[in-house]
Amino acid sequence: MSILTEADTINAVAPASTEPQANNETNNTPEIKTTFFTEEIQQLLPHRYPFLLVDRIIDYVPGKRAVGVKNVTVNEPHFQGHFPERPLMPGVLIVEAMAQVGGVVMTQLPEFEGGLFVFVGIDKVRFRRQVVPGDQLIMTVELLWVKQRRFGKMQGRAEVDGQIAAEGELMFSLIN
Repeated sequence: MSILTEADTINAVAPASTEPQANNETNNTPEIKTTFFTEEIQQLLPHRYPFLLVDRIIDYVPGKRAVGVKNVTVNEPHFQGHFPERPLMPGVLIVEAMAQVGGVVMTQLPEFEGGLFVFVGIDKVRFRRQVVPGDQLIMTVELLWVKQRRFGKMQGRAEVDGQIAAEGELMFSLIN
């Protein structure tokens, strides 16, 4: 067994070429977009204020999953009545936010590009932690399956500070 020291690592690295690389290399791999800002999300989803509940997609793996962020602020309209003395984000809006992240995954599938997806089912949803103004909701949604080129099922999880706030299965149907 040998021990690799810092000196060995420096010697093990091949020296970099001083010649510039050609710009016309034969690498035709398209760059995969892994993040989306609000304006780009609005190009994919029909939702608008006050119902657009995803501020950013911070990690996207085509055809598999997306991680979205919702910054929860006290000036959101639902907090006026839910509840004035102790504002809590309604559970249905947490589920809707997860679904919107799922919608980004579904609308990016080549066979569904430009399609509109709606809920057809919600299963096994559990709420584990309250979401309040000042929280940052991190939603991870993974595609489980697509059937008949029309239906999709996803597993969603919403977290705040590493604690699960809600999780469950979301089913979608293409209506266009």
